[in-house]
Amino acid sequence: MTEQHDSYLVFLKRDCPTCVLVEPALRELESAGKILQVWSQDDPEFPGSLTAVGDDRELEQSYHWQVETVPTVIRLRGDKEVERTEGWDRAAWLNLFGTQQLAEDLPGFRPGCGSLSVQPGVAEELALRYGTSSLQARRIEIAELEDPLEACYARGWSDGLPVVPPTELRVIRMLAGTHREPAEIVGLIPPDLQPCSIEKIAINAVMAGCKPEYLPVVIAAVEAALIDEFCMHGLLATTWFSSPMIIVNGPITKAIGMNSGGNALGQGNRANATIGRALQLVIRNVGGGKPGGVDRATLGNPGKYTFCFAEDESEQRWQSVAQQRGFESQQSTVTLFAADGVQGIADQKSREPESLCRSLAASLLGVGHRKFAMLSDAFIVLCPEHLRVFTNAGWSKQQVLDRLFELTTRSGAELINGVDGIAEGMPEFVKDMQLAKFKPNGLNIVCAGGTAGLFSAIVPGWLASGDMGSSPVTKEIV
Repeated sequence: MTEQHDSYLVFLKRDCPTCVLVEPALRELESAGKILQVWSQDDPEFPGSLTAVGDDRELEQSYHWQVETVPTVIRLRGDKEVERTEGWDRAAWLNLFGTQQLAEDLPGFRPGCGSLSVQPGVAEELALRYGTSSLQARRIEIAELEDPLEACYARGWSDGLPVVPPTELRVIRMLAGTHREPAEIVGLIPPDLQPCSIEKIAINAVMAGCKPEYLPVVIAAVEAALIDEFCMHGLLATTWFSSPMIIVNGPITKAIGMNSGGNALGQGNRANATIGRALQLVIRNVGGGKPGGVDRATLGNPGKYTFCFAEDESEQRWQSVAQQRGFESQQSTVTLFAADGVQGIADQKSREPESLCRSLAASLLGVGHRKFAMLSDAFIVLCPEHLRVFTNAGWSKQQVLDRLFELTTRSGAELINGVDGIAEGMPEFVKDMQLAKFKPNGLNIVCAGGTAGLFSAIVPGWLASGDMGSSPVTKEIV
C-alpha cells in the first residue's frame, strides 16, 4: 500500500486527447483521498472537476520536473520523486497509486502527447528563464537604443559583413548541435594563442549564420586548423594570398544540405557559406587574427570571408579526398588546405585522358609563377564532365596524378633566373636538374561542380608548403 504521506504531481494540457481521457480517473483518485497537485500547461480551468489545478502556462513546473510527455504523474515522498509514469497505462497507474481498480470504463492504454516544455526552441528559453546557465563567456550589455548589428561592428567582431548578434539564447540553441561540453577547450587559437572552448566556437558559429547541425563541422574545422602541419599562424602572417579552404566529405554533407554541385565554390548555399565563415571568425575573434595586425596579406582573396564546399562522392570508381587520406566512406571529415583564389580551366574538346591531362598540366605550370618548382601545393577541382573523360577510359585518380606529375616536370635550364628575359626564377645550381612542379603528394584532385560545362579549376596553395609551411590536414567530424 502507498504510504499516507505520499503525494502526486500531475501534468496535463487541454490540447491532448489522452489528458482529457484521464480526467475521470483523476477525479476518482481525488475522491479516494489521494493528494493530487495538477498542473495545466495551457488552460488553468482544465480539468474543471478537480480541486487543485495549478496554472503552468509559463511552464516553470514542467521545466523543473523535466516533463517530456503529458499526462505525466509523479509520486512524491516528501519533496522527493519516487516514481513516475507517462501517458495512460492502467496497470502503471494502479501500481503508482497503490490501488486495486481504476477507471474500468476507460481503455487500458493510450499514449500521451508531447509536453509544451519540450517544443522546438522552448526548452532553451526555459533553461535561460528558470535554469542556471552554463555559459562562461562574458555578457555584453547593449543599450536600449543601440542597434545590435551596429554594436557588433563597433566592437570589432565582424569580418566586414553583418553578423548575427550572439544572444545567450542563440548560443544555447547552437550548442544543442553537439554532444561536447561547452567548457571543453579544443586548443589555443593563433596568433594570440587564446584558449578556445566549444562555447566560443558556438558563439562565432552563431555570428556566421550557422544552423546548430553545422556546429560539429565547424568544430572539426577549428581543430584541423590547430594541427601543427597546417601552420595556421604562418598562414595568417604571410603576405601571400592564402587562407583556409575547407573540403567536407562523408554522410554529413547530405545530412546538412551542403553543395557539391553547380556553383559549389560560389554563393547560395547556407552550409557552405557559414561553415567557412565561422572558422574565419574564430581566428579573428578568439585568436586576434585581423587584417593590418598579424594578418599581413598584400592582397588577400575573397576566400578569406569563407571558402568551404562538399566533395561530389557519387563516382564510386574514384577515391574521395578523405579516402585518399586514410578515412572510410562512412566517416565524415573536413580537409583544410592553405588556398589562394580559383583559376579556371576550359577544355571543351578533349575526349581522351592524355589530351585532358596535357590541358590541365599546361594550366598547372602557372601556379605561383611559371618558373617556380616545388614551392606550392595545389588542388584541381575536377568537374563531372572532365571526370567522365577519365572514368570512361578506366583511369584512376592516381593514374591522372602520376601523369600530371610527369607532364609538369621540366628542365631546370628553362626555369633559372634570367631565362626568357625574366629575372624571377629558380637558382642557377638547378640548371642541369629535372624539376617537378609539385612535391610528391603536393597535387591533389577533388570532384565538384555542375553536370553541364567542361570547366574545371585549379586552387593554388601558399608558396610555403610542406615542411616549409603548410600541408593539407584532415580531421574526422565527431
